[in-house]
Amino acid sequence: MKVVVLKKSREKSLRQHHPWLFSGAIEKTSGNPQPGETVTIQAFDGRNLGSGAWSPQSQIAVRMWSFDSQDVIDEQFLRIRLHQAIALRQQILTNPDTNALRLVNAESDGLPGLIVDKYDDFLVCQFLAAGIEYWKTTIISLLQEFVPATGIYERSDVDVRQKEGLPFSTGLLSGKEPPQLVEIKENGMRFLVDIKNGHKTGFYLDQRENRKRFSAYAHGAEILNCFAYTGGFGIYALAAGAKQITNIETSADALDLLNQNVTLNALEPARVVNIKDDVFQVLRQFRDSRRSFELIVLDPPKFAESQSQLHKASRGYKDINLLAFKLLRPGGILFTFTCSGQVTAELFQKIVADAALDAGRTIKIIGSLSQAADHPIALNFPEGRYLKGLICRAD
Repeated sequence: MKVVVLKKSREKSLRQHHPWLFSGAIEKTSGNPQPGETVTIQAFDGRNLGSGAWSPQSQIAVRMWSFDSQDVIDEQFLRIRLHQAIALRQQILTNPDTNALRLVNAESDGLPGLIVDKYDDFLVCQFLAAGIEYWKTTIISLLQEFVPATGIYERSDVDVRQKEGLPFSTGLLSGKEPPQLVEIKENGMRFLVDIKNGHKTGFYLDQRENRKRFSAYAHGAEILNCFAYTGGFGIYALAAGAKQITNIETSADALDLLNQNVTLNALEPARVVNIKDDVFQVLRQFRDSRRSFELIVLDPPKFAESQSQLHKASRGYKDINLLAFKLLRPGGILFTFTCSGQVTAELFQKIVADAALDAGRTIKIIGSLSQAADHPIALNFPEGRYLKGLICRAD
């Protein structure tokens, strides 16, 4: 038997069913476990605390599969977990005008390190930890059984794999190769998605519900869409009757796809202004020229990858929100987000409050935002709430 024994009094997090066991809590191992193999976790006094996947190169040395000592981690165990994840999506997502969603959300679905997104008839997977990599062949087989798909594609090309001692891995896993662009529907909007090269697995599915809320403020408004990517918030706003939308994005490829999405939805290109540049620089230029907008969205990439980057990230979030408040007209609305897991909801609100104070604006929070329902947050895994957002109104 392969066993991981904890240091004395280091089992509290596991008793609270938190799925991560850090290397600093481990006293010793036995049985010479290999990366990805299942290990039994024991308290210092020998009590069995459950089982998890061994990852010796990561600070997260074990990702827990189960806190029940009777569970056997095998194909049947994975079958049940995967079935539960898919059944949840069938329960909460019933809109026929949406065919792109997250089927598996890693730790929050009891499948640590596994992301599965569905884009129409294609599945895109990320295997982000040693344990789920160990079971990759089984997972692919189960997905083929549970979800009819033209093809299953892998996008395991994110930095967290290096922390697990795993190389990047991309390419076709089964079925047919996806086309360069896959067309999806989201709340009746149409988008072209590059699942082979786009951000994450191709599209920000987690913002689905927030894009819909954003569109409620868009009619007749002059809008600024920062970090626009392929136009998610902008397409919703245009469809809702926005007067004009200015998109800022550093990627020419993303802006090209944004323009294609405008055409795909039969919207007016004349109402769209695209700026290929750094958002911080453009906002400063707008501030200096006294530009203003009725509706602004800030949806930046992750500013903090680790705790050591938190201070710098906080400064970045404050700067960008301060600039946005300077550009917001009286009565205007700001949708502002962070997707940095290191930034808590409480810290983010404080950052935004400090930005409003420095901007000399009186701001009210009229809504709080999080990720879409198909990105659930397990109560025993608060880190699963990575996307935090606020709807702010300027007086």
